[in-house]
Amino acid sequence: MSLKPVRIFSEEFRKERVKEYEKGEFTVKELSRLFSIKEGVIYRWIYKYSAYNKRGIKVVEMSESSSKKVKDLQKRIRELEQIVGQKQLNIDFLEKMIEIAKEQYGLDIKKKSGTQPLSGLDQVGKKDGV
Repeated sequence: MSLKPVRIFSEEFRKERVKEYEKGEFTVKELSRLFSIKEGVIYRWIYKYSAYNKRGIKVVEMSESSSKKVKDLQKRIRELEQIVGQKQLNIDFLEKMIEIAKEQYGLDIKKKSGTQPLSGLDQVGKKDGV
C-alpha cells in the first residue's frame, strides 16, 4: 500500500486560483481538472480568500451556456467600445472642421440659442470683398 504524496500549496497559489475563479476564467471543475485538486479543496479556498463568497453563502457556478453568454457579452462590449471610439473620432473631426470654417471663412456653424443662422455665402462674399 503506497501513500499519495502530500501536496502543499502556497497561499499565493491558492489566492491566484480564487482570483481566476472570481474573474470567470475558470470554473471550480476546470481548476480541479487543471491542477488535479479536489473540488472541495478549491471551495475551501474560495470561502477563505474570496471577497464575495463566504461560508453560509451558496456558491453557484455558471453553466456552460451561461459562461458562453458572458463571453459573448464581453465580446459585444468590446465591439461597442470600438464603435464609440470611432464615433468620438468623427465628432472630433467635425468639431475641427467647424473650427476651421470659423477661422478661415468667419462662419459660425454652431447654433447659438436665440440667434438667426447666417447665410454662409453672405459671409464668404463679405470676406473676399465681393
